[in-house]
Amino acid sequence: MPTTTVRHVGLRDMLTLLESQQATKVDVVAPATAVHARDGLIELSGVEPAVDERGVTPIDGLYLPTAAADSQIATKLDIPVRYLRKLREQDRSDLYDANVNGWLHGRPRPDTPAEPDSRQFLLRLFTSNTPGEPGVLRALLSDRYGIVDNLDLLTAVMDGIRQADEQAQFRSCDLSDTALRCKVYSPGVAALAPHFLRDYRNPFANPDLEAERQRVAGRIGSLRSLAAGEGQGYAPGSEPVVFAGFRFSNSETGHHALTLKPELVVKICGNGLTLPMFAFTKRHLGDKLDVGAVGWSQDTLRKRLAVITAETRDKVREWLSPQFLGERVAELEDAAATPVTQPDKTIEVIAKNLGFSESERSGILAHFVAGGQLTGAGIANAVTSFSQTLPDPDRADVLDDLALSAMALA
Repeated sequence: MPTTTVRHVGLRDMLTLLESQQATKVDVVAPATAVHARDGLIELSGVEPAVDERGVTPIDGLYLPTAAADSQIATKLDIPVRYLRKLREQDRSDLYDANVNGWLHGRPRPDTPAEPDSRQFLLRLFTSNTPGEPGVLRALLSDRYGIVDNLDLLTAVMDGIRQADEQAQFRSCDLSDTALRCKVYSPGVAALAPHFLRDYRNPFANPDLEAERQRVAGRIGSLRSLAAGEGQGYAPGSEPVVFAGFRFSNSETGHHALTLKPELVVKICGNGLTLPMFAFTKRHLGDKLDVGAVGWSQDTLRKRLAVITAETRDKVREWLSPQFLGERVAELEDAAATPVTQPDKTIEVIAKNLGFSESERSGILAHFVAGGQLTGAGIANAVTSFSQTLPDPDRADVLDDLALSAMALA
């Protein structure tokens, strides 16, 4: 099974990972009658093999749903998501099969005919390279889902950056079962933010907090070497500089729209403060797909990617400009100096308002204390530094989007 979740890796490593995923990726549209649950797995039967440049790939067989795919199965069949997850966690494959098959295929009765599901679904799969081992069901989607693969998106965005002729560099990339997320910044577009970063210390000078960040990176030293390569460094007391940047994300599995949004990158510690109010999003909508293996003509693919490349080029020119950065920093500076005299109480109230868990509240407080910045800006910086230690890149992105709201609440 290909690796599906990584945190804080460089562009080269991400390209290698996505290329390895492409080698086992298959998409197929199948009617509900071809989909069955067996021993907690999803079994496909009666589906024609996929024929492409790799040759003939059989589709029939068993597939293990990811947690993300289980949530989609539950949603499509109106089964409570928490209930289906509980069956998975408690190894009740008998009840899992009964629920999924019951809603897919109906319940035959002597006096009442079965009422099977009449829909057809797009199933996104990883095939197995090991005989006897199941493949992976990545997603169960509508047959109108518009596919944009992560590798194609990454290539299109890189082309848009090249066309914009900006000196942009990739900071890091994350991948999960639900999304690809990459962060880009321009070392040549920087501004001073003396109020926003007044008295701010690098929280990762604390060995325990740095260990948490390294732990989720998956390999010791990857973050430190990446930052060193960008010329950012980790020494406390660095000048109060922020860089212009942006991040983009895509979901191959139907959990998120394709999104680009600007961010401000703090030199001291690599925090990324996103500006979601400026985000560009494109939903994954397409034409109705025919039953069978899914393949796109090169002309259709080029047209889809050309739109993404053009949008990236235009957004990069706008967001990685001194004017845009200066305006955003001025807005931050106005709101940054609000004093925080009761950190415990303040962060408790913020956590309740923004839906942070107890462990997130505790972690943000630890980063606030380590950052030494007793202001609203310190709250925002604590949220975005703490997010770097979260194993789940999707949740980390949500926290980065909420950092400005947290500062406003402070």
